[in-house]
Amino acid sequence: QVQLVESGGGLVQAGGSLRLSCTASGRTFGRTFSSYIMGWFRRAPGKEREFVARITWSGSSTYYADSVKGRFTISRDNAKNTVYLRMNSLKPEDTAVYYCAADTDHRGSDYAPAYDYWGQGTQVTVSS
Repeated sequence: QVQLVESGGGLVQAGGSLRLSCTASGRTFGRTFSSYIMGWFRRAPGKEREFVARITWSGSSTYYADSVKGRFTISRDNAKNTVYLRMNSLKPEDTAVYYCAADTDHRGSDYAPAYDYWGQGTQVTVSS
């Protein structure tokens, strides 16, 4: 089993920045964090969960939703079993619960069902 724990959420003014962290523990089928594709998703009040960003196991490739491209940066430190989401130029519409997720089977997708494990989420609130 894989456990994911997010941190770093909070309240910030529009234009501000936050960095979310997600630390993984455990393993599945002999695979460890360094082999997982990791993603960030978010769910805003009254809306469906949506893809934010994902990163390949090595960190060599990253993918972003159009709504965050140029403002958010996903990165990872495999030595620390941690994936990060740096969020700059935050807007009120970025307000949501942010979830990290692990794709342990290398599906490489922006769709939530492709991810096997999820964190509990961390709240990000951006005030105008």
